[in-house]
Amino acid sequence: MLNDAVVVQSAVSAFNNAALWAPAFLWWAGLALPLFVVVWWCGGAIMQRVGWTDDNILGRVSIWTAGLTLVWLVLMGGNYGVLRDSLSVLPMMIAAIVFLTSLFVSSHMRTRPLPHMNWWRWIVLLGVLVIVGLSDLHAWWGPLLQIGAIALGAVLGRVAKAEMRPISGTLLIALTTTVAILMQPEFFRFGQLGNLTVFHLGAILLLGMAAMGTIAVLNINARGAVRRGVFIKLKWLMRVSCALGAALFLLTEAVPVFIGTLVAMFVSFAMSVWHSDKFDARLGYMMFACALGLFGVITVMPVITVMGILYWQSVKGCNFWRNVKRLL
Repeated sequence: MLNDAVVVQSAVSAFNNAALWAPAFLWWAGLALPLFVVVWWCGGAIMQRVGWTDDNILGRVSIWTAGLTLVWLVLMGGNYGVLRDSLSVLPMMIAAIVFLTSLFVSSHMRTRPLPHMNWWRWIVLLGVLVIVGLSDLHAWWGPLLQIGAIALGAVLGRVAKAEMRPISGTLLIALTTTVAILMQPEFFRFGQLGNLTVFHLGAILLLGMAAMGTIAVLNINARGAVRRGVFIKLKWLMRVSCALGAALFLLTEAVPVFIGTLVAMFVSFAMSVWHSDKFDARLGYMMFACALGLFGVITVMPVITVMGILYWQSVKGCNFWRNVKRLL
């Protein structure tokens, strides 16, 4: 009864049960609410202070989101005491996200000249690589995997002929990170072992919905296609499919179910845009801002939510709720 492993497992189990019924990410979002209100009121002054404009804010927001996700992944992950070593593919998933974030940031900075490397810059570079390597110590190859991922991403981004698209690249990073969190929430301290609450799963579903809406609005052309009678039947079919997928996801927490629900959402949204004679593309930018805000809440990075608020304010002249109703 007093065996070390039993004591540790009992303590972890008690912490897990407490975390399940008190979703920390939601409480952090509530505590940060005054900050979000201040940013909403003073968004113009903040953008002017940091040198952001309506023309460059998308690039700045996307680069900072990718960079902060990389830092968060390296510093905040690593609860290997509860990592299922023999079954998990999470180390490879994390390496893929590290590669994506490194590739994204490097591709957007490829035109800048490389700094002259002196002794202290070499020390800083070595320190960064050591920190990245220390983020994965569950096996001897873990540090090599993570260091190789960030180095390969930086090199490929540097030699790329064009930078990654800001919105699609950022959404890819956000969704991949969300899937990794859903795979093993205890690793990221999102929700400890056991069933997640409706708050955890609801936040993930809302993020997926905002991402699919963004992709559909910005990539599907409004053509006035499909007769109204046929469209109504198909639309209700997709609505029922999305509702069933969401309900099944709330019951199972399964990654394949989550991905399938996202596909159904995208088809439903794309159908609405394709059927319309004209659709306001600015809705896609506003939904991208919503996705940023939700991603910041889920990962407990209020700065990303703040950037989502600032980007929302830069999109002017779009009736959000009216266009969302058309999309649904």
